[in-house]
Amino acid sequence: MSLALSTLLYEWRRYVAAVIALAVAGLLVLAMTGMFMGLSKSFSATVDRSPAQILIMPPDSTNLFDTRSGQPRRLIPEIYGNPNVMDVQALNIGFTGWSNFPKPGQPARDDGVTIMIVDPVRGAITLPIDFGDDLIQALREPYAVIVDRSSLGKLGVQVGDKAKMNGQTVWVRGTTSGYPSMFNAMTFISVQTAKLLHQYNDGDRVGAILAKINDTGQVHQVVDQLNAMGKGRYKAWTREDLSKSSQTSMLSDGPIAVMIGFAVVISVFIGVVITWQTLQGAILANIKEFASLRALGVSMGRLRLIIMELSMWVGVAGLLLTVVLTAGVWFIAISSGVPLDFPMFVDIPVALALLTVAILSGIMSLGVLKKSQPADLLR
Repeated sequence: MSLALSTLLYEWRRYVAAVIALAVAGLLVLAMTGMFMGLSKSFSATVDRSPAQILIMPPDSTNLFDTRSGQPRRLIPEIYGNPNVMDVQALNIGFTGWSNFPKPGQPARDDGVTIMIVDPVRGAITLPIDFGDDLIQALREPYAVIVDRSSLGKLGVQVGDKAKMNGQTVWVRGTTSGYPSMFNAMTFISVQTAKLLHQYNDGDRVGAILAKINDTGQVHQVVDQLNAMGKGRYKAWTREDLSKSSQTSMLSDGPIAVMIGFAVVISVFIGVVITWQTLQGAILANIKEFASLRALGVSMGRLRLIIMELSMWVGVAGLLLTVVLTAGVWFIAISSGVPLDFPMFVDIPVALALLTVAILSGIMSLGVLKKSQPADLLR
């Protein structure tokens, strides 16, 4: 075991503040990005959990939420022209008003909701694969609505209650999870109920188009074939690629990027200052030990390497504590029905940033070694 690691383990109390500072800095960035990534995943959850492997989008769209002015419905029969395609449907999404029937002592709720229109048949291309038989059966009832359980309080209802959508009475017949929304609550209705509520889109233009193929192992080849067929009139995506692109687009969105950037700046400042001061204080507390090493012939360069290794181990410890704290936040969020997502293109830069902050703090603390003069041992 190296001297730096043994020092950290034996005198861990001196370095715990630096480890916690790094962990809190990492947690702040990961929690904020995880919240926005989870929000993005909640919007695309119906696609991520769809039996469809391919999505057809307008040519300039880079995410699921940007369908521009839509695309022609006549593309649907064209997609069937590929022999590997077995089912094609438009992803039908609507928005309408919602109001509850308040019970005694309960406030009235008037809000907007997002409507996901699905076919209540097992294996249907528009039906999320996580819907159980009970939800499928419930959706077959006219005017039945399924809502995400995290939105019950926001909508002012419970399972079995009635409410109004688009001015007509509907019944909450079940709940699902993993589809929360910071904005309009997510609701699910069948095609038949959508027609009764005058929310079904049967016009000439549609949004995203879902495509299901026979052999999932050829999804990338089929995507290339469809894009060649389209000649620039649309763009085919694999479900996974569109989900990743949607997340990246949300992360780079103006207000979100500013908030995350602010969190990064604050985190780096907290991490560098506290870690630097803690390392410097710990080195000063052990300055006689370093002076003894110099008296024994250890060079100043070797002592600097010890400090740098010590700062690196502090960074590793902070990284491990970040993982533990982030896992705890994730568990609490999932228990509350709020999804968090931590993609690797965020996790890896955060991990490297924490190690960099620790190393920079070590570099800033090297000046303290000038006080480790062997002559001071005689005082």
